[in-house]
Amino acid sequence: MADPQPTQPKTHAEAHRERRDIVSNAVMPEARLIRFVAGPEGQVVPDLAATLPGRGMWVEATREAVDAAAKRGAFARAAKAKLTADPKLSDQVEALIAKRCLERLGLARRAGALTTGFESVEKAIRSGKAAWLIEACDGAADGRGKLLNLARHQTPPPRLCGAFSVDELSLATGMGNVIHSAFLAGRWAERWTEEARRLSGFRQLLPLSWGLPPSWGEEA
Repeated sequence: MADPQPTQPKTHAEAHRERRDIVSNAVMPEARLIRFVAGPEGQVVPDLAATLPGRGMWVEATREAVDAAAKRGAFARAAKAKLTADPKLSDQVEALIAKRCLERLGLARRAGALTTGFESVEKAIRSGKAAWLIEACDGAADGRGKLLNLARHQTPPPRLCGAFSVDELSLATGMGNVIHSAFLAGRWAERWTEEARRLSGFRQLLPLSWGLPPSWGEEA
């Protein structure tokens, strides 16, 4: 059986489609927003894939915006109906985005777009093909430091994520003891970037203990 393929590239119109945030009333690209719909029992349901039926209610992909929408009744006003938003709605959204990120790591590895292990990641960096470094948040600092020092010389430098543990990365990729991994530049990395950006609105991608600026590796 062929490996699953990433979502088909969006058309120019779809890639630039915009929606209005029901909290700030600002118009933003869909990639910066989370879609919600009304569930069958009058509850607010996150729709990260934007595929569920019903009228969509769009909120900026940040914890602050989702919390504000839930607390201020923005969902009910947008739907013009009585809706109940779980007080922990932003936690639910964070968990769903994290799940999507991890699932895509596994799919990308099987498609040959994600490499794991120190030597393989080092090779990807030296060849200039690393788009993202995915480092376990609980991995040893020495190995991570060596790869980051090397990555600083890649142009442009790869982006960096340390939002997942060794156990999470190992389970997602189906490999044992995954500490270092790297997305190779291409469609898989581009689509993962969209999910990582949304995740960054709900949790820090880089642990504070690493002592790195949040924008490490981001393109200017």
